[in-house]
Amino acid sequence: MEKGKSGHLDNVFSQKVNAGKRRTYFFDVKETQGEDFYVTITESTRRSDGNGYNRHKIFLYKEDFNRFQEGLDNAINHIKTELLPDYDYEEFDRKHEEWEKENKDNESHEDGETSTDSFSPDSADEMEW
Repeated sequence: MEKGKSGHLDNVFSQKVNAGKRRTYFFDVKETQGEDFYVTITESTRRSDGNGYNRHKIFLYKEDFNRFQEGLDNAINHIKTELLPDYDYEEFDRKHEEWEKENKDNESHEDGETSTDSFSPDSADEMEW
């Protein structure tokens, strides 16, 4: 692994989660020079004026993993069981799958071939945030 500009090593793992048309979450595992690991969680939203993106980032360190996960699980479970128990939480998964299929079909028709997502964690740093 090569060191990046910040003195940290490159991403060890990256996962992109599309959350609608204007919002994307990135979960990146990074390694420090001391061979330690941490997670960055980035929310990226397309600006309403169409000029770039707004992003918000959380750094999550190993000593906080369990408490963070427990807190997030508790908050989500409280909403699902106490506040909105009858809500269909899979509704958005189904809508997203349909949207992705339509998007893929549209891109295939426009390009004449199936396009693939070419996002890489390194390209996020080059994006206009």
